[in-house]
Amino acid sequence: MPFTLLPPLINTFVCCPPTTSMAPSATSTTSYSKYEIRKRDPNPKTAVLLVIDMQNYFSSIAEPILPALRSTVDLCRASGIPVLYTRHRHRSPEDYGMLGEWWDGNLVFDGTPRAELLPDISRRDGDRVVEKSTYSAFEGTGLEEVLKEMRVEEVIVTGVMTNLCCETTAREAFLRGFRVFFSTDATGTSNSDLHEATLMNMAYGFAYLVDCQRLMAALSPKC
Repeated sequence: MPFTLLPPLINTFVCCPPTTSMAPSATSTTSYSKYEIRKRDPNPKTAVLLVIDMQNYFSSIAEPILPALRSTVDLCRASGIPVLYTRHRHRSPEDYGMLGEWWDGNLVFDGTPRAELLPDISRRDGDRVVEKSTYSAFEGTGLEEVLKEMRVEEVIVTGVMTNLCCETTAREAFLRGFRVFFSTDATGTSNSDLHEATLMNMAYGFAYLVDCQRLMAALSPKC
């Protein structure tokens, strides 16, 4: 099976601020109203949180979104929403696919420090890790079968890169019959144009946009 269990990492809950400061090499945003067409809150009884490729290889892009990512993870855990992580890695030319050509062989190679998950992403003992070798977290991983066994109907997508693995995974989830929620502040990529283009596409045809502030309001106990 393309899943592994990794050792525990313990983090304290820190609520994300209304806006997230961005490093020059990364971009994200908490604004969803600019592109939002439809509104809906996730159902914690049928949702799962996907944390995509928060690895050393992508550290310059991932680190600016860590506060929002950790807040999103902790909000979901507090509401009983399971958290699944993905780890992108290549083991031989047989699994390079088109990525080898497209990125001139600059890939994430298994067994190297760059392939490891970042240490501060609120990962816990027993969290499932999906091992993948292409943009989609569904392709050849058994993820769809696992989600169906868990009776999951909705996925919340976070991580990196907004316009590549996050967007492809979100699109695949939609096509496979899952309701998709796409985080605007707990996803990041290499520049704002790419990030904004994905948010526009997601809102138009694939996903409900959320950020950790909206999730906090949606998942908090109602009086």
